[in-house]
Amino acid sequence: MSDLLFGDKRPVILTVDDDEMNLLLMKRIFAQEADVTCLNSGSKALAWLAENNPDIVLLDYRMPAPDGFEVLRSMKADERLAKIPVIIVTGDIEAELECDGFMLGATDFIRKPFVPAVVRERVRRVLQYEYLQDHLESEVKRQTNLAKQRLSSIIRLYNETAYALAKAVDAKDAYTSGHSERVAKYARMIAERSGATKEEQEEIYTIALLHDIGKIGVPIEIINKPARLTAGEYEIMKTHTTKGYSILHIIEEMPKLATGARSHHERYDGHGYPDHVAGDKIPKYARIISVADAYDAMTSRRSYRAAMPREKVREEIEQGIGTQFDPTYAKIMLQLIDEDKDYTMREEP
Repeated sequence: MSDLLFGDKRPVILTVDDDEMNLLLMKRIFAQEADVTCLNSGSKALAWLAENNPDIVLLDYRMPAPDGFEVLRSMKADERLAKIPVIIVTGDIEAELECDGFMLGATDFIRKPFVPAVVRERVRRVLQYEYLQDHLESEVKRQTNLAKQRLSSIIRLYNETAYALAKAVDAKDAYTSGHSERVAKYARMIAERSGATKEEQEEIYTIALLHDIGKIGVPIEIINKPARLTAGEYEIMKTHTTKGYSILHIIEEMPKLATGARSHHERYDGHGYPDHVAGDKIPKYARIISVADAYDAMTSRRSYRAAMPREKVREEIEQGIGTQFDPTYAKIMLQLIDEDKDYTMREEP
């Protein structure tokens, strides 16, 4: 099997020389392993190249016009031929000539009178280098596609896991089925209207999906109490923010998950919990989730009340501008409420 080229394809070699004996020698050197075309002038070479694409060209330098360098220059000016490797074959290898050849784009030089074994080895190395270059590009593309597929699978698994965790949290509360998913949806809608990128919208959706994860650590009798909580019970309920942070902070690749769980009950005026921060010191995504969370709480049934009327919900959001809520995101929420004429943006009755 030929070792001129890695693979099954026989290379196509064009050799150009005005010395018929040199052409015959080249033919003999490569006849068993390649398809060799021999031409005795630069003009014939250019005419042949106009219709053919060899894998390599062995080009004599001293020929009647056009000489080897003129042929080389024409090849490099042609986009189709420019990448074909060219080895200059000449008896005049001087430093200046060699430099000129490389500047024109020659791949290598072979000195005349040439030794067949040397010619064959030079051509083999160039062909194998070109083959590897071509296949490296395709291999990189293949590996890149595989990486994208794996990443897509990981992202899908991550999203499905986050959704499953959110469902597990909501399952503890008999009165808030689907709460986390709705809050995530509203938060993404607010983020979109605020100018967030698609990537940022998906990020805040995931953060909001897990904002209540800490409720896993809150006693079920408090979560499902069929009446308003006592002061002591409310303090226990408030711990879901720090419990959520404790659960999620180990996810180092996305620290915003933990911060979203911790900070979504902070108030814009600083009277929220657990850290009593205010204004822009509250992370942006937590400020968005705060509005979305409050809206869903008011539009969902509770053990001690039915879902609030749309007008009352709007009034509560409006009154909370600048105190409970970031004005920017609260006003976007008001826009969404005003557009929802049929009051469909809520828990299903």
